[in-house]
Amino acid sequence: MVEVVVIGAGQAGLSAAYHLRRTGFEPDRDFVVLDHSPGPGGAWQFRWPSLTFGKVHGMHALPGMELTDADPARPSSEVVREYFDRYERAFGLRVRRPVDVRAVREGTGGRLLVETPDGTWAARALINATGTWDRPFWPRYPGQESFRGRQLHTAQYTGPEEFAGRRVVVVGGGASGTQHLLELAPYAAATTWVTRRPPVFREGPFDEGAGRAAVALVEERVRQGLPPRSVVSVTGLPLNDAIRQGLADGVLDRQPMFDRVVPDGVEWRDGRKVAADVILWATGFRAALDHLAPLGLREPGGGIRLEGTRAVADPRVHLLGYGPSASTIGANRAGRAAVRDIRRLLAGEPLAA
Repeated sequence: MVEVVVIGAGQAGLSAAYHLRRTGFEPDRDFVVLDHSPGPGGAWQFRWPSLTFGKVHGMHALPGMELTDADPARPSSEVVREYFDRYERAFGLRVRRPVDVRAVREGTGGRLLVETPDGTWAARALINATGTWDRPFWPRYPGQESFRGRQLHTAQYTGPEEFAGRRVVVVGGGASGTQHLLELAPYAAATTWVTRRPPVFREGPFDEGAGRAAVALVEERVRQGLPPRSVVSVTGLPLNDAIRQGLADGVLDRQPMFDRVVPDGVEWRDGRKVAADVILWATGFRAALDHLAPLGLREPGGGIRLEGTRAVADPRVHLLGYGPSASTIGANRAGRAAVRDIRRLLAGEPLAA
C-alpha cells in the first residue's frame, strides 16, 4: 500500500514525483513511480538520431534542475536520457522499471488497484503520466492495404538515409512532418507533402500571452469531455529559417489529402496520382489510457473530462501530459498542481473548484 502511484517517468511523471517528494512524500513508503520504458528518458529515448537537441522546439527544464551545457549537435535522445537519469538520481525518485501497468481498478476501502505483472499496488490517489508515444495514430484510407511499398509512422522513423533514392509521401502538417520532409529531401528521389488542413505558419515570437491562449483552447475541449487536440494544432508552426528555406525550395509545397492509396502510390478524386515507394505517416499520437478503462472515466464525447488535472468522474485520478499539460512546460505546472490537489484529497479537505 502507498498513498500515491505515479505511472510514467517522462517529463510529467518526474515533475509530479519531484513535487511529491518536495512536499514530504517519501519514495517507496508514500509513493512509487512505475515506468515501462527500459531506462530513463521517457519518450525522448526513442526519438530518431537525426533529431538533434538543437532542433528540439520548446524543451523546458524539469523543476529544480536546469538542463545546461547541452551540445545542440548531439541527438536529443541522448541529451534528454542523460538529463532525466541525473534528475532521478539527484532527487532519489527511485523509479521502478520496466514495469507495465495492465489495469487500474476499484479496490476496497476507497483505494485504487494498480495491476502489473510484478504485483498490485493499492493507492489512495493516482497520477497518470503515460503520454502518447505508445499509441501512434494511423489514419485509414481506402486501398491502404494494397500498397506495395513501405508504410511507417513517425514512431518508426530512424533517419533520412534509409529513404535514399525513394519516392516518399509524407502525411501530416505538424512539426514532425515538416522535420521529416526537410531531412528527407536531399536523399529521396522525390517527396510529396499532404495534409488534411492547410498548415498555419506562425510569424514572430511566441510570447506568454499567446501560449496561454493556445493552452486555453485545448483546455476547453478537455473540460467538455472531448478528446484533446495537440497544443501545436492551435499554435501553428514556427516560421524559422529552415521552414522558410523549405518553402522557397518547394520542399514544403503542401498538397491536399489524397482520397485513396493505390498499389504504387496515392490518388485524388479528380484522377491526379503521385507514384510512391514509401508513405510516412507523421500523423501524431493519441493518449495511452487503455489501462484506465476499468474506471469508466471517458465521457460520451470520447475524452476524459478534467478539472485542472483531476478527472471529474473520479477525484482520485489525475492526468498529466493530457491535453493542456502535454507541453513540457505544461507538464511541470501540472505536476505541481496535481500534487497540491492530492494533498487536499488525502487530508480530507475540499478540492479546488
